Amino acid sequence: MNDRIGFDNERYLSEQRAAILERVGQFDDKLYLEFGGKLLWDYHAARVLPGFDPNVKVRLLQELRDTADLILCIYAGDIERKKVRADFGITYDRDALKLIDDLRRWDIAVRAVVITRFEDQPAAVVFRNRLERRGVPVYTHPPTRGYPADVDRIVSGDGYGANPYIETERPLVVITGPGPGSGKLATCLSQLYHDHRRGVRSGFAKFETFPVWNLPLKHPVNVAYEAATADLRDANLIDPFHLEAYEKTAVSYNRDVEAFPLVSRIIEAITGQEPIYRSPTDMGVNRAGAAIVDDEVVRSAARDEVIRRYFRYACEYAMGLSDRETVERAELLMSGLDIRPTDRRVVGPARRAAEQCRELDKGHEGMYCGAALELPDGSLVTGKNSPLMHSASSLILNAVKKLAHIPDELHLLSPNVIESVARLKGQIMNSKEATLDLDETLIALSISSTTNPSAGLAITKLRELNGCEVHMSHIPTSGDEAGLRRLGVNLTSEPTFASKDLFLT
Repeated sequence: MNDRIGFDNERYLSEQRAAILERVGQFDDKLYLEFGGKLLWDYHAARVLPGFDPNVKVRLLQELRDTADLILCIYAGDIERKKVRADFGITYDRDALKLIDDLRRWDIAVRAVVITRFEDQPAAVVFRNRLERRGVPVYTHPPTRGYPADVDRIVSGDGYGANPYIETERPLVVITGPGPGSGKLATCLSQLYHDHRRGVRSGFAKFETFPVWNLPLKHPVNVAYEAATADLRDANLIDPFHLEAYEKTAVSYNRDVEAFPLVSRIIEAITGQEPIYRSPTDMGVNRAGAAIVDDEVVRSAARDEVIRRYFRYACEYAMGLSDRETVERAELLMSGLDIRPTDRRVVGPARRAAEQCRELDKGHEGMYCGAALELPDGSLVTGKNSPLMHSASSLILNAVKKLAHIPDELHLLSPNVIESVARLKGQIMNSKEATLDLDETLIALSISSTTNPSAGLAITKLRELNGCEVHMSHIPTSGDEAGLRRLGVNLTSEPTFASKDLFLT
């Protein structure tokens, strides 16, 4: 692992706070700030900008909390379809609940939740009821009539006027939401409409970390953003409006560029004045580029992220969650950076571990799984599956043994304990898969620590695995994936299933 820092959080906080407050000052009464990306736990940014605090944006809001109100948007269709946030493995509605709780711990209150494009979807109704009965104000906005072509209808009582107005107190209103398409922009413009009818001269701006507008178009950090949104078909491009207005290049992306003429017309129709923004870049207040302190470090990290995204899409394709075009887009992005999957250091060792497992078990039919992990000092550890445990389980046990300088021949888990758990799973719980997955292994390790000092020492080393790189020769089972996620590793895997069975109990 490379522990060099490429991003300065304190510089970022200083410059970003100043940029936002300067924009607030351009309007007499109020600024609605569309806050894109992940507000908390932004692991994508942390991976491509080494040194980036995953919670630096909420630290920013904490510094601005006396100036800002916060509104959380969520699209009713995402609630109904149970859309999942991949890095946490939880649905968007649960992510919204988690976000509200997390913000409270940072002493930041959510002023209101807006369910956008609400059409009485049953799951969205339950979500609204759940929040309201816990004292959280909830507003519902129906689909905007006339959108996107009929600006006159959009900017009327039949369009934005049909939305209830959200009362706010502070000059900055941050509008955020889980994932793209949550309705943040529409909520900002709806509020703008109501304000101007009330004689309030409010304004609008955008905050998004990626793409970084003042980095080159093909900079790996910006390519990594394209890889992260390949399933959405996002593509970075030079902002043509900015180039025409100022004869300067700035990087934007297709959805912002495509939406800019419409957003400009809507703002003009609302305010009755020519918009102050001449390009999508003008709308933004992002200062992430100014906090990059080591370009080579972030380039290297971003190239690694593109490879991670390729593996993720390949696995999602195998599971039926993604299409072939998304995988091909990731492959093209890798090709453009002249990188390949095996450039990820843990890929080759994981594949070799699986092959060694096959060689040791010649003559028997079964699945042969390997895994590899890169420790903080750059050394590599591998694990293989066995009749007793999954490869992820042996990998983590091997890793903590090495960190704790525990001899290989010393057992952290007694074979009798493992066999007892396997009997419970197979004979009592009727599970076809009796070997221990990582979640079960970690529980067994915790229990063993009460009588085995080596197990207790090993547990203290688990935290050191946070941020480590892991690759597996197969798609992890739910218990392995959950355990690896809780350990905070950066996981990729081959698009191969660990079992021939279609359904495992």
